Amino acid sequence: MTALFLDRDGVINQRIVDGYVTRPDDFLFIDGVLEAMAIFARHFDRIFVVTNQQGIGKGLMTEADLQAVHSYMLQQVQDAGGRIDRIYHCPTLKSEHSFMRKPSIGMALRARRDYSDVVLHRSVMVGDMESDMLFGRRARMQTVLVDDQTNLARRNPHLVDLSFPNLISYAQYLEKVTSE
Repeated sequence: MTALFLDRDGVINQRIVDGYVTRPDDFLFIDGVLEAMAIFARHFDRIFVVTNQQGIGKGLMTEADLQAVHSYMLQQVQDAGGRIDRIYHCPTLKSEHSFMRKPSIGMALRARRDYSDVVLHRSVMVGDMESDMLFGRRARMQTVLVDDQTNLARRNPHLVDLSFPNLISYAQYLEKVTSE
């Protein structure tokens, strides 16, 4: 079973620097993401979003606010021919050191528990931060960095298996290598 684990902010939607996506109007898809999600739906058995959401822990948003954002995201992805099988989030503050918060692997283990056919070492983690790469590496997944703004892949090559400027570039690469 191959599963795709995706970070949200900075991978699927535009990250709000020093802020949080607290309502659907704040959620802006990165160019090409919806097309990429349709491609991924053809190549992965399961697709999960794993996202730290400490804005809840800070009291800046509620679980209901997050649910509204995710409902919007899911509908847009589905309308574009893609799918997300499940969204896992950790609402706690970074200072609480929750096992559910990336880079700890609690969300990966929860996905494996919820979907017994998920094999983590055959899965892929896509993210834009070092914590995403650590999460993937610790869960024994292939790691894919999508970010053209940092040199994380050069600074920490042991954490990054593949690197692309954005999600659609990775999806197009996947299409190419699987058609050869």
